[in-house]
Amino acid sequence: MTTIAPFGTWTSPISASDAVAGLIGFSELNLDGSNLFWVELRPSEGGRQVLVRRRSSGEISDVTASPMHPRTLVHEYGGGSVSIGHGAVVFSEFADQRLYRVEGDRVDPVTVEPPRPRSVRFSDGRILPGGTTMVCVRESHRESGEAVNELVSIDLEMGDVSVLASGRDFYAAPRVDAAGTRIAWLEWDHPNMPWDGTELKCGALGDGVSDIVTVAGSADESVFQPEWGPDGELVFVSDRTGWWNLYRWDDRNVATLCPMDADFGEPAWVFGRRTFDFLSDGRIVAAWWEDGIQRLGIIGPDRQLRRIPDDLSVHGGLVTDGRSKAWFIGAGPETPTAIFELDLESGDRLVVRSNRRLVDSDYVAAPQIITFPTGEGDEAHGVFYPPANPDFAPPVGERPPLIVHVHGGPTSHVYPTLSASTLFWTSRGFAVVDVNYRGSSGYGRAFRNKLRGTWGLVDVEDSIGAATFLAERGYVDGDRLVITGGSAGGFTTLAALAFGEAFSAGASYFGVADIELLAAHTHKFESRYLDGLIGTDVEVMRSRSPLYSADRISVPVILFQGLEDKVVPPEQAESIANALHDNGVPYAHVTYAGEDHGFRKAENIVHSLESELAFYGRVFGFRPAGDVPSVPIVGDV
Repeated sequence: MTTIAPFGTWTSPISASDAVAGLIGFSELNLDGSNLFWVELRPSEGGRQVLVRRRSSGEISDVTASPMHPRTLVHEYGGGSVSIGHGAVVFSEFADQRLYRVEGDRVDPVTVEPPRPRSVRFSDGRILPGGTTMVCVRESHRESGEAVNELVSIDLEMGDVSVLASGRDFYAAPRVDAAGTRIAWLEWDHPNMPWDGTELKCGALGDGVSDIVTVAGSADESVFQPEWGPDGELVFVSDRTGWWNLYRWDDRNVATLCPMDADFGEPAWVFGRRTFDFLSDGRIVAAWWEDGIQRLGIIGPDRQLRRIPDDLSVHGGLVTDGRSKAWFIGAGPETPTAIFELDLESGDRLVVRSNRRLVDSDYVAAPQIITFPTGEGDEAHGVFYPPANPDFAPPVGERPPLIVHVHGGPTSHVYPTLSASTLFWTSRGFAVVDVNYRGSSGYGRAFRNKLRGTWGLVDVEDSIGAATFLAERGYVDGDRLVITGGSAGGFTTLAALAFGEAFSAGASYFGVADIELLAAHTHKFESRYLDGLIGTDVEVMRSRSPLYSADRISVPVILFQGLEDKVVPPEQAESIANALHDNGVPYAHVTYAGEDHGFRKAENIVHSLESELAFYGRVFGFRPAGDVPSVPIVGDV
């Protein structure tokens, strides 16, 4: 029997604890012989990451036992924390950032203890043939000044470290050919980010690196994921045409492979991202972003692409066995995130490891990819999730409140997926829209570059535009719009409240309030990111900063912040909270000890979800169903 009840008050089968319990984040797929490895982020274990192995027998077990925590802090965002190959398993330990080698039940340190805690960090390594040497990125933090990034070679038996390349601001993706005699890598300088411009270098690998040549790239060409193919040629992704496409280099020429108006690359926020891998017969298995979805296919020697149809919207971390099988981290509108094994000949797909499905399909509304008009005659995009709960219906004529979710980055993107956190809202009667504002990736370089100089303008305009588009078409209640986001999405949230009038409330997760303060105190990787997003004029920074226009915020705001955040320090949330207090605007300021940039501990994720729900209940004057703790709000809502 269906119960008539207002949107937002519906009883949901998904509690905040359900949305987090058993939740696993998958990353860093590696294949060594017949053993498949990956890293799991487990909120239920205090946000610890664990290296996991599946043997050829199908047995799955943890390689790193508690309290070991494979996670690197190079660029603060990490990635590439595990290096596996030729029988060797090496990882970066979060506690001290040293490298450790796993041999059977033994775990032994490879690198020496740094002069200060976590001051020397390693990432994105590759094991050389023989299994006794690896190459990787090293980041050294001095007592003062900027960190130093280099490419290094490490003797895994003696721990000796040799510098292979230095002098540039950043390095990534050291890749060694099958013979162990040539190495390719990426390098770039401030103020570029890796999606702005990088250079692909190649050289002979011996005691050092010699005969270095520039294969591709420039300050205005982004190269992504260089890999040596089985034929000894170097394959990589470049956006020289305006789209991240595949190219092959044979020591003389660079030739395009399967040119398309689609992105085979993605923003390298973390190390080790992979969108393609090889088969021994010369074919390439590849994933690409097209129309808001990451698709999968095989490129033949004739440069023709054979698409592999499926019901998934993302195919990440791609690896193959070189013969007939591929593994990837996938998810879809009705499929929770999992590691999949795909038979490339038959098309059969097996689940290796998966997050559990929380509810029946009746509670899952099909997401809709939307394109809507925005400023300058442009278009932006989004993914709309309408409410879905078979046990409830709204009163006649009522439309649902809308949560506008703004992704971080800001150079990143969203796609349709079965998300426990989204279901938490839609099953209670909220609608949700994830916005791919101008500047998001997955739509080519020209669309990505629309954020240059306009951060705080076009992202705000497009977030408001998505809400207005849905309200004008009657999908949502135009008088009950809220906005939320994390990091750069938190900045857009606060900016939309300060410079717009569309929203009734906002929730900022570790968001930027003061751009000038961010420029002065953020970490090396992003320390010049703002040069492209806004520029270096202090007055422009202040004019775009929500903090300096906090007196224009008139609706309630809830702030969530990790106290160990080195990317967006806690001072950002404190400053906007103080300004809201001084201006008499209702607000809540929720902090979490031990959390850094992005919450990883189950209890904090649960608490923030429940607090956000309780906050919206206060704003819109309804009581959420179930036992949802109240959130302390300063001021009258």
